[in-house]
Amino acid sequence: MKPIVLCGPTASGKTELALALARKTGGIIISADSRQVYTSLTIGTAKPQGAWKDGQYLVENVPYYLVDFLPVTDMFNAGDFCARVRDIVAQAGDKPVIFAGGTGMYLHAYFVGMDKLPAGTAQTREYLERFLAEQGKAGLHRALAEKDPLSAAQIPEGNVQRTMRALELCLLTGKPASSLKTRHFFMLPDAEKSHWVYLDWDKELLNARISKRSENMFDGMCAETQSLLAKGFTRETPALKSLGYAQVLSFLAGEISREEALSQLIIKTRQYAKRQRTWFNRYTNAQRIPLNTLHGFNTEKITQDILSCVK
Repeated sequence: MKPIVLCGPTASGKTELALALARKTGGIIISADSRQVYTSLTIGTAKPQGAWKDGQYLVENVPYYLVDFLPVTDMFNAGDFCARVRDIVAQAGDKPVIFAGGTGMYLHAYFVGMDKLPAGTAQTREYLERFLAEQGKAGLHRALAEKDPLSAAQIPEGNVQRTMRALELCLLTGKPASSLKTRHFFMLPDAEKSHWVYLDWDKELLNARISKRSENMFDGMCAETQSLLAKGFTRETPALKSLGYAQVLSFLAGEISREEALSQLIIKTRQYAKRQRTWFNRYTNAQRIPLNTLHGFNTEKITQDILSCVK
């Protein structure tokens, strides 16, 4: 069976559906989430609750790859994702493989392709980290706008990692990062090699799911963050730049109230979901699952619908 790729915005139920598909098919799951990779971030990243056994992370006895393995100080990118996935798929043999996650660039890079760009260096990274500390996110983004207006228009100011990478490419090559990209970005995945499924939630219903999940996870995020701070990690630790943790850090520092932090978390998550919807809407050959009621997310029925379409 060709790989099944479950995509959609945050809080759309990808993990739950992936587990249902894996149980039905006897398959494995590969996470395509850039933040679930970290060992010490669980609540705020909505990492599936599981446990390590004999070198495998198991969720309800289903092998779940590319979660809970990376130290919070390390970086992880699309190239790392593709390299690890190739190894996992090779070892899986004939087992069905189900991808689930909202980091669209990772999925696109693996199934469609990615540009071969120069790797960063310690010198450029140190320079940009120092620039960020001195000028802040806004200053970093302004610098990108001066060197590469097209990339700056495509990258939100708050996305520090992407901004830094685009600037790094400018520094390494002397050319705008946007000029180094190929048409891979606009291509669709080959329908003969993978089956994509888009969970198409009604906007207001998805917003309600985001609000409820944010409220449920906030205190757990605070506990996770306090634990990392107690170990000597700071706001600049790569993992703590994940969605929502900036608001938690501000609350713990006494800079904003709990209510303000939670409100900002919900707003930021909704904005992120909007960007994800825009990204995944490009895949016009995906099987779309319309979800227009809160009770319409029936994993058993959706699983049957998906498998009936997979060759």
